[in-house]
Amino acid sequence: MEEKTEKFDYEAFEKEAMKQLLLGKPLSGSEGVLTPLVKRLMEATLRGELSAHLAEEPPGGNRRNGHGRKRVKTAHGEVDIATPRDRAGTFDPVLLPKRERVLNAELDMKIIKLYGLGMSQRDISDHVRDLYGIEVSEATISAVTDQVIADVQAWRGRPLEGRYAIVWLDAIHFKVKEDGRVVNKAVYTALGVGPDGHKDLLGLYVGQHEGAKFWLSVLHDLRQRGVEDMLIACIDNLSGFSEAIALVYPQSDIQLCIVHQVRGTLKYVSYKHNKEVVKDMRAIYRAPNEERALQALEVFSDKWGERYPQAVSSWRTNWPLLASQYRYSERIRRLIYTTNPIEGFHAQLRKYTKTKRVFENDMALLKLLYLAQQRIVEKMAAKPIFAWREIAAELRLLFGPRFDPQLANNDQHVISLPQTPSLNTQQHQHHQQ
Repeated sequence: MEEKTEKFDYEAFEKEAMKQLLLGKPLSGSEGVLTPLVKRLMEATLRGELSAHLAEEPPGGNRRNGHGRKRVKTAHGEVDIATPRDRAGTFDPVLLPKRERVLNAELDMKIIKLYGLGMSQRDISDHVRDLYGIEVSEATISAVTDQVIADVQAWRGRPLEGRYAIVWLDAIHFKVKEDGRVVNKAVYTALGVGPDGHKDLLGLYVGQHEGAKFWLSVLHDLRQRGVEDMLIACIDNLSGFSEAIALVYPQSDIQLCIVHQVRGTLKYVSYKHNKEVVKDMRAIYRAPNEERALQALEVFSDKWGERYPQAVSSWRTNWPLLASQYRYSERIRRLIYTTNPIEGFHAQLRKYTKTKRVFENDMALLKLLYLAQQRIVEKMAAKPIFAWREIAAELRLLFGPRFDPQLANNDQHVISLPQTPSLNTQQHQHHQQ
């Protein structure tokens, strides 16, 4: 038979709570304003657990046997609660197991939350001790945070949208213990913009070193998870990267990051000429169209080609991938000419990982990155990219059904994207003169 419980007057509780708050009474603690409500909810949950337990017992066998008293430590302070009992003594509640005096589920969530904020295990232990008055070891913290591993694996294997308008691909590096030594590992990240204009993190992949071969496996994974097409792929100048994309997504328009190109060029330039060279490169990538950009490149070549031939040749070699931006309006160019969006995402990841100088293993790294990205992506996905309606209209016109499948059966006009030409023979001859 179900125990009769005193009806809880929530209206009276609300009035009394407001009165006590105005008098300066704290929210939490044994005498806190919220303590009666916490006590009520915990006791109701325990009674519900006992009812479910008895329902599974043979009829006429086990039954209720009054209740005991227990002082429980919660985030709101210590609470005295009535704990229901059964005659057979087989009832062991999930919310508060036998002989436990700390709300385990709440404690676990607190530890996971603190871990996701990037706190060190020592700081987490200190915080739990201050909050609950108990000691938790590093092994306990690790075991608790391991609860998110299943969520990590499910998230990494989740289905993705069939197409993304823009995908930025880049890597961030961390120190991880492996075979008794500390090694640098690359975390490959893919940040995409769906047809609705909202950003989403498509995946996190841990590899030994950043390389085109591993990027190829990342792209294959995205394909297997449902990504059939990415209209524009924005990458750094890693050797073989563009070829890897072309193998998996042959229709993708590839844009090489201008910032990486500038940094790579300056490796061949004496420090005393850095400012002047940067100014001359700016005239290239900020040109209003490709024709003007090529003219600026020739000026750059004439001025610096003899002194820094490798700096000039890098622009000429990479030109087909650097010039993709000129096919689009200024709105889209601002989005694709650098990998800044994903580098900004990496900078936010660093805020959560800055206290972790070395991770114990790959999964320890992935656990923290997964928890961190949840917070970052939630804020990032709250609103679409600025002026997305106009950008979407341009992409719809340029890419047709690749952007909007509904156009496949329409007579909508689709503009063919021009192919970026390599520098012609006359230009090369001019450069050599």
